[in-house]
Amino acid sequence: MLQKFAEHLTYTILTLEHGSRLADVIEFFIYDTIKIFLLLTIIIFAVSIIRSYFPPEKTKRILSHKKEFIGNILAALLGIVTPFCSCSAVPLFIGFMEAGVPLGVTFSFLISSPMVNEVAVVLLFGLFGWKVTAIYIGAGLFVAIFGGFIIGKLKLEKWVEEYVYKIHSEHSYEIIKQTFKERLQYAKDNTIDILKRVWLFIIIAIGIGGFIHGYVPEDFLSYYAGKGNPLAVPVAVAIGVPLYANAAGVIPIVYALMEKGMSMGTVLAFMMAVTALSLPEMIILRKVLKVPLLGVFVGIMTVTIIAVGYLFNAIL
Repeated sequence: MLQKFAEHLTYTILTLEHGSRLADVIEFFIYDTIKIFLLLTIIIFAVSIIRSYFPPEKTKRILSHKKEFIGNILAALLGIVTPFCSCSAVPLFIGFMEAGVPLGVTFSFLISSPMVNEVAVVLLFGLFGWKVTAIYIGAGLFVAIFGGFIIGKLKLEKWVEEYVYKIHSEHSYEIIKQTFKERLQYAKDNTIDILKRVWLFIIIAIGIGGFIHGYVPEDFLSYYAGKGNPLAVPVAVAIGVPLYANAAGVIPIVYALMEKGMSMGTVLAFMMAVTALSLPEMIILRKVLKVPLLGVFVGIMTVTIIAVGYLFNAIL
């Protein structure tokens, strides 16, 4: 139905020529824009209701009273339904440390939150289908759990800035019980808020994706980032690190890249580098982490992401 609507607008209303590059771009843009926003509205609303059961204080308590490895798993899973952008990383980090959440568990949450969240899931599902979505979720959770677990085992608390341990919370959060009607209102408000914050990035990303879809030669990316290039994965990670985009901004672009021949593992590595290892987020985290710990974090993440990329290139 959506496809027919996009074709009608492109070829009947706009009277563009079938098979032309511009027509391919416009059809791609119309179809994916409508589909993505419909899916986003439905999924964000549903996940917002779930998130209403996990206020900050309750989240901290859940992660603080478990064995560390279990905490890593729970933190990574919790990150899916409680996404935070890099601007939230510092206060979130401080809040978790105040609550006594182990350092490694905190990192599992910080890795999972931007990398695997409801926006990423709905976009992946809408563009790639459930199999690719499941693969990405599994890979993202593995990176979050493994990265946080290793950091926890290395006992690197000494490389957290001293002031973090000296901060005492000025606010005590109470877990307020909400009626289901209030949860629905929260979900509505949260859905509108998220859409207001990401709509422009999505439109721009779909536009870029549409341009790649229509104008980039078929064999260009398959030559430079296909399975035949052994350095495709680290190159994709190196390109992704300086970029600053959330999942909503990067997924429509990588969808178009995949259509042009980029390997699945390379795409996964690129996405993970952009969402969980971006340079702007590292600059923000430097406010609470000393350089050695930041370096360890970047090193573990880089190696893990590249390994995941090569693994999926080998099996898919």
